[in-house]
Amino acid sequence: MYMSVIAREAGTETYPELAGARVVVTGLSTVLGVHLARAFADRKATLFLQTDERSPEMVELVALLASTSSDVKLTDFAFSKSFSPTRFAQRAAEELGGLDAVFNLASVTHADMAAVETMEEIEDLIVAKLGPLREITEVAANRMALTWSEGTILNTIVAAAPQTDRDAAILGMVRQALAAMTADLARRWSGDVVRINAVGPKATTLDRMSGACLTSEPDIAALALYLASRKGRTLTGHVFDAEGVSRRGC
Repeated sequence: MYMSVIAREAGTETYPELAGARVVVTGLSTVLGVHLARAFADRKATLFLQTDERSPEMVELVALLASTSSDVKLTDFAFSKSFSPTRFAQRAAEELGGLDAVFNLASVTHADMAAVETMEEIEDLIVAKLGPLREITEVAANRMALTWSEGTILNTIVAAAPQTDRDAAILGMVRQALAAMTADLARRWSGDVVRINAVGPKATTLDRMSGACLTSEPDIAALALYLASRKGRTLTGHVFDAEGVSRRGC
């Protein structure tokens, strides 16, 4: 319900207050998060990036971000037992001297959905996608609260458009779990100056009255800028619909 306002302002709003902001982006790849990272780099933010993609294209992207941002730090390791999301978030907070905005990105592909059969496997998929996001959110929100930073956290799950009713059901469960996690985390930090929101896959097209939907990476970047700015400081606990954003695995 806020997207019409955000879309109207995204092309003209410069958000000067974001210059020097300490911004973390996880799950960055050359097909997800590029517009978001560039949006904050263009506003002279300091970026702390996590990616598990090692490619010439990623090297070029980081060089491009470094040409406009205040500073760029890159971690090109996937999360694992030896490099946990918690450890990453703690390291980011230490090296940046605090956190102003955290954007966690993840995707659900057709291959992910095809690989699960039982309810237990679906639950494992949900834990695998949301677990790292929750860990990072808890560490980041706690650090923001301790330092009285008016911070924002946005957890984003994008998905390939469902091809079957089964796909739609799986994405519906992912979104439901994301919504429950977002409500819980936003409530836990409601007494502090930390806002926690999410972007989740729109699993069905039956509800045409749900409001404007994010349909591209520039849409997500515009939302991220709005939430990190002064204008977004009243929004927390919301889940925004995304549809047709992920192209991987289609």
